[in-house]
Amino acid sequence: MSLSPNRANFTTAWAPAKVNLYLHVGASGPGGLHPLDSLVVFADTKAADRIMARPSPQLSLAVEGPGAKQLKNAPNNLTLAAANALREACERGGLGAALTLHKELPIAGGVGGGSSDAAATFHVLNEMWGIDFGEAALERLAIQLGSDVPACVRLRPLVMRGTGERLIDVATPDIPCVLVNPGITLETRRVFERFDQMGANRTFREMEPPGDAEVVPFVQALAGFRNDLQPAAVAICPEIARALKLIQSQPGCLLARMSGSGPTCFGLFADNAAAEAAASLITRAKRKYWVRTTTLRGAPQLPVED
Repeated sequence: MSLSPNRANFTTAWAPAKVNLYLHVGASGPGGLHPLDSLVVFADTKAADRIMARPSPQLSLAVEGPGAKQLKNAPNNLTLAAANALREACERGGLGAALTLHKELPIAGGVGGGSSDAAATFHVLNEMWGIDFGEAALERLAIQLGSDVPACVRLRPLVMRGTGERLIDVATPDIPCVLVNPGITLETRRVFERFDQMGANRTFREMEPPGDAEVVPFVQALAGFRNDLQPAAVAICPEIARALKLIQSQPGCLLARMSGSGPTCFGLFADNAAAEAAASLITRAKRKYWVRTTTLRGAPQLPVED
């Protein structure tokens, strides 16, 4: 996690969008939890929230940016929850910080905005408070906040398995991408309920992710995977299908799919110019859509040891 000074005495961290390039979901088990198999990557700073912190006697949170109004009365803000969890874990309950969340990502949008905010808060306060927990300790702490938070703590391409607690680092190329939210929110709970009603995937199994190092063959291989929650989300919000059709119709689009439990969708492209042109066309066609051009950040293959 890259931390940097921002305003006077502030420490900042980016909280980028989490994108599920595929998401396979099995039938619910004990406790109503579903087994998952998902390839997760993260956007660059063009599609990200930002967490800022400065020393303060008390713990407080201010929210600014385009999404501030929607979060104003949110009862379970994950940013504050992360701060409280961290100071409880280090048994230093008197620690304080003035936190500022600049909210850009769609709320209840399927790109892990709240989870990414929580993870960034862990990183910022871990440094500012001098706690020095390692990545593994932060991931263990993150589990209590939600299934996506440990992945957001790691913040690099990975496969999520189990109920989100099994994380496996993988190699992916940098992928030019357009993120599109059709201007609606969608509760994850509702999507899983509809998924169960429609008949869960009884053939669920964990699959090896694509291993291609180049963008085009990598994305072409993704066509053999899917998002099992997409039909359920579309059944609740038909606008998702229209957004996907619009993305897929853009010149140079290699793949269009929904991320997570939706409603945010993505289009993958071979180069940045095609992605930027597509974003411009989509924005002109749908003024109420949230549209961002970004690069899904890859990770190289590790060298093979003799």
